[in-house]
Amino acid sequence: MPNNFTLGNKELWSRRQFLKLGLCGAGVVGATALVHTLNSKSQSIVKIPSMEMDDSDNVAHPMKMLREFDYGTIKQENGRTIREFQLTAGTSVIELNSAVSYNIWDLNDRIPGPTLRAKQGDRIRILFLNKAGHSHSLHFHGVHPADMDGVRPVSNGSATIYEFDAEPYGVHLYHCHIEPVTRHIAKGLYGMFIIDPPTPRPPADEIVLVMAGYDVNDDNRNEYYAFNGLPHHYMHHPIQIYQNQLIRLYVLNIIEFDPAVTFHLHANFFDVYRSGMTMTPSEKTDVITMGVAERHILEFAFRYPGKYMFHPHQDAIAENGCMGQFKVITNNSQSFST
Repeated sequence: MPNNFTLGNKELWSRRQFLKLGLCGAGVVGATALVHTLNSKSQSIVKIPSMEMDDSDNVAHPMKMLREFDYGTIKQENGRTIREFQLTAGTSVIELNSAVSYNIWDLNDRIPGPTLRAKQGDRIRILFLNKAGHSHSLHFHGVHPADMDGVRPVSNGSATIYEFDAEPYGVHLYHCHIEPVTRHIAKGLYGMFIIDPPTPRPPADEIVLVMAGYDVNDDNRNEYYAFNGLPHHYMHHPIQIYQNQLIRLYVLNIIEFDPAVTFHLHANFFDVYRSGMTMTPSEKTDVITMGVAERHILEFAFRYPGKYMFHPHQDAIAENGCMGQFKVITNNSQSFST
């Protein structure tokens, strides 16, 4: 890697310019794969209900985000596979409801940022461009060298590259680490980072839920909360799942200003895989407490059809937007397979 950490504002976001700088190798063998799986063969028996996707100009797309994973672009360099991602920080306005809009920082024109996914041992390369008007960075949870830790600022109009091996397997996250860190995260610069284990987990309907808050009046208290970007979205548009189908829920709490929240599932219990770093569950429960940046895999299946709520058990947080429903349907309904 070159000694200069950031690329100047003349070297903006294009593959050609990165190639000129010698920072982007040749040998692309696959494009970005969304709503895909590293183990597609083993996942082929999983049935997923077809659902209407978000049809709006909002920067949040909760229905799309549920099962959308970004596996990057696969490249071969010097006999090794590289998994390359591109993330651009920008600015947007999110419509939290019909009366309230809020200025945010976004990643790839969305909040939360893309759910990045790899397999343990993959070489990861993140091409990061900052177009958000302030200095930002990307800090990835996991194991990596100090110079890849994402604590140095990348000025507006500049770019940098983070490169490291994906380890250990588990549910991780990435976020801006420029002070004040709480503000930079709360305004939208965060996303989930999943590293799959060497031995695949059993087939399941895999769903992502990121809990976040919005401090719209800058008083260091959240006025609104949301799963996957928009308050109350899954109450009005329940998440469809199949009866007796194993659900693998990747849950992340990134709510700043509140020291901890809970996640509660109605009429059921779930197996807990803490931080996603184990292949066997540590416990079975229907409510779990999560501090800021905590994340887990929760697995369950519903025995009976119907609608079932999920939410933090702090009523104020749930009532102000962090609430949703699963709609359990029978296998006779229309579906498609991954």
